[in-house]
Amino acid sequence: MAKRDYYEVLGVPRQSDDGQLRKAYRKLAMKYHPDRNQGDESAEGKFKEAKEAYEVLSDARKRAAYDQFGHAGVNASAGGGFGGGFGDGGGLHDVFDNIFNDFFGVAQGRRGGWRGQRTVYRGRDLEYGVQLTLEEAAFGIEKTIPVTTMQTCGHCDGKGAEPGSDIRDCSTCRGSGQVWAQQGPFSIQRTCPHCKGQGRVIEKPCTDCSGSGRVRSTKTLAVQIPAGVDRDDRVRLSGEGEAGIGGGPPGDLYIVIDIRPHEVFQRKDNDLLIDVPIPLTTAALGGEVEVPTLNGRVKLKVPAGTQSDKLFRMRGKGIKSKREYFTGDLICRTHVETPVNLTARQKELLRELDTSLCGGSYKHSPKVGRWMEGIKSFFDNLDLKI
Repeated sequence: MAKRDYYEVLGVPRQSDDGQLRKAYRKLAMKYHPDRNQGDESAEGKFKEAKEAYEVLSDARKRAAYDQFGHAGVNASAGGGFGGGFGDGGGLHDVFDNIFNDFFGVAQGRRGGWRGQRTVYRGRDLEYGVQLTLEEAAFGIEKTIPVTTMQTCGHCDGKGAEPGSDIRDCSTCRGSGQVWAQQGPFSIQRTCPHCKGQGRVIEKPCTDCSGSGRVRSTKTLAVQIPAGVDRDDRVRLSGEGEAGIGGGPPGDLYIVIDIRPHEVFQRKDNDLLIDVPIPLTTAALGGEVEVPTLNGRVKLKVPAGTQSDKLFRMRGKGIKSKREYFTGDLICRTHVETPVNLTARQKELLRELDTSLCGGSYKHSPKVGRWMEGIKSFFDNLDLKI
């Protein structure tokens, strides 16, 4: 019989996220649990089917292959570990182990006995904001930052007990951190009330960390910020987050980049934008103006007749990409400046120039001419309507 679609098995849409997949799988796993369906072969089949579907869809690589090629794309990796039935062969016992490990974070024995392994938790990931100048972001820089976080206690080396004192497995849960309680026909797993889920009992708690194995302290880190970072980029420092609980691995520290506004440049991705004021005469006759870049001064050629808001692109004068082998551009936006503080002679010369340029036409000012024509057309149509 052909396999059912994995999304159909779990009863979720194809765009479901990891949380939706996990919730659907847990519901099915509990529904078809053998303790609730003893001797029911169809329940066993549905349980294995749900397990297989979840194993594939919860793995990003397998899910991508399944979405593209269907069951053929995951044939070699899906469905493994289902050998055996409800008997002593152990295949389905391994499935139960995986369920409890997924949902409760506790290592369970193959035949229902606990291994006595202490429950551990990975430390939290942390974020630390760093503000850079545009130049620092463009060329990279090493920053020294202080980070206050929960760190492994140095006095007890994270064990939670005074050096030389005894740490023993909890006698109530036999080191698992979990106990079973009977509710009607069902067995319910709960946190051990004696050790509070730790799986162990400390005879003499550490005086520095009060038995937690962690203390809050500040450490100083040297962080290399790569060239080309942009606002909201994150630099990951593996293992520099909070210390884990119960000997668990530490979390990571993420450096979140912010960039201060620059007095000259605006940034867009790897390009830089700069406003360049140019004199009226240079705009009319053409010439060169000096503009700054992050690497020094360059000359911008301005053609005759340049207008305000004209964009000129200077290739390779922007910011080098942090991931690819290219550099952005410098985009110069011109602003033609009207002369101010004129002398009487300068005003006279401008009037002579205006008379020479206009001469009863708009040959030298085409935008003004088009605008005037539009105004005339507007009033002519208005007169006709009246």
